[in-house]
Amino acid sequence: MIEAHELTKHYGDTTAVESVSFTIAPGTVTGFLGPNGAGKSTTMRLIMGLDRPTSGTVTVNGKPYGQHRAPLREVGALLDAKAVHPGRSARSHLRTMAATHNITPSRVDEVIEMTGLAGVATKRVGGFSLGMGQRLGIAAALLGDPRTLILDEPVNGLDPEGVQWVRQLVRGLAADGRTVFLSSHLMSEMAQTADQLLVIGRGRIIAAGPVLEVIDSVAGGGVRVRSPRAGELAAALAADGVTVTSPEAGTLEVSGTTAEHVGEVACDRGLLLHELSPRRASLEEAYMSLTQDAVEYRSEPTTARRTTKKGKNR
Repeated sequence: MIEAHELTKHYGDTTAVESVSFTIAPGTVTGFLGPNGAGKSTTMRLIMGLDRPTSGTVTVNGKPYGQHRAPLREVGALLDAKAVHPGRSARSHLRTMAATHNITPSRVDEVIEMTGLAGVATKRVGGFSLGMGQRLGIAAALLGDPRTLILDEPVNGLDPEGVQWVRQLVRGLAADGRTVFLSSHLMSEMAQTADQLLVIGRGRIIAAGPVLEVIDSVAGGGVRVRSPRAGELAAALAADGVTVTSPEAGTLEVSGTTAEHVGEVACDRGLLLHELSPRRASLEEAYMSLTQDAVEYRSEPTTARRTTKKGKNR
């Protein structure tokens, strides 16, 4: 379990995290979302004792990280996959870590197999691809068989098979009763992986709760309808104060009511339906809505510049 209470961190005049409180419970995968510069990395560093809070507290399994006698057995973390000496092999790096905590060499072999590193275990880390570096970081996090996992962008650089493997891994760890806290910018992957969400913006928590509740709280769903008498159905629904748009002939997008209500209205008027589909907003849509005022670095739309036949800008 991870518990933060009024956690605050200032760097000079800059506030990175402001009065953040949350509880990450065992047996769940909690996704940590937020724009660049929102305070995600700082929060994770505070949990791991790599930075001291200006005020407030954060504990892992009942204690600050630094007070655990065998921290690798309590908390496994992937914060920076590149934080490995490039001249060492993967096996050498893991064995060195294991020696600090009396972890057996057989456990090193287990995590190497588990993370798909067996074929490169004796190669120097400096020659690893980004994906292999991520796998090594995950292996290091799993080394002590910890009760709590903290993973920052664990699927960064992984191919589709690797992304699926990470998803299955963290779901399995949560099912085993462990605490899993991970960040990612891949909304589609987070929607499939996380049970709970914690969304941070400009150093403050702006949303927290089960994934579907967070989505529905900011981006309510709608109903898609297709009917040969769509105009009549639209008029009937509009009379009830429901918002109706028609993206194409014979099709309606309805918001402000349920699919059941739309079906009842159509039935009462004898209107034939070809489709009646409830629609839920995506996590990406909800996330964009939540963080629209918390984006520190915003890109502007761009258009291609016209060029002459000689390739020079006009």
